[in-house]
Amino acid sequence: MTNDITINTEFTPNPNSLKFNVSVSLCDHGPVQFASSAESKKSPLAAQLFEIEGIKEVMIGPDFVTVTRQENIVSWGPLIPRVSETIREYLCCGKSGPKVCQSCADVASPHSDVEKRILEVLNEHIRPALANDGGDVRFCGYENGIVKLHLKGACAGCPSAMITLKMGIEAYLKEYIPEVKEVVRV
Repeated sequence: MTNDITINTEFTPNPNSLKFNVSVSLCDHGPVQFASSAESKKSPLAAQLFEIEGIKEVMIGPDFVTVTRQENIVSWGPLIPRVSETIREYLCCGKSGPKVCQSCADVASPHSDVEKRILEVLNEHIRPALANDGGDVRFCGYENGIVKLHLKGACAGCPSAMITLKMGIEAYLKEYIPEVKEVVRV
């Protein structure tokens, strides 16, 4: 099985995050963010990745892993082969993907038609674009025209995060959902 797995490294707009595209399925749900080693207990793969010195955050998606390194501590040169090999070893052992937790999931059940439409736009248009850059977004709520979002993965610490949020996500939501007045990061 080792020879059947390909892992390609892709740079993201965030210089401290890399996306590792994997040729096989890692999990059957949306991306799960692990902001610390303590949170990684839900995922054997994330726990193994946090054992690599210099890893700050991990996000595991259906067919990719985004790794964020600690700034100015370690260069990508030694990290890339170690992360790739850790992912490959994990997959060769046939272990299961990460479990979704409350802090990773969107608002459980949208209360209004506007929230349902927001989630629909996020799921169909915004998330696929963010996943291309190794990131994701979690919908945290909507109130009085304000959409609350939490950026994850490469998007979380990206220097362009506010531009993505305001000129990308906010502009898109306003265009399709007139009730949306502003998008804020939480």
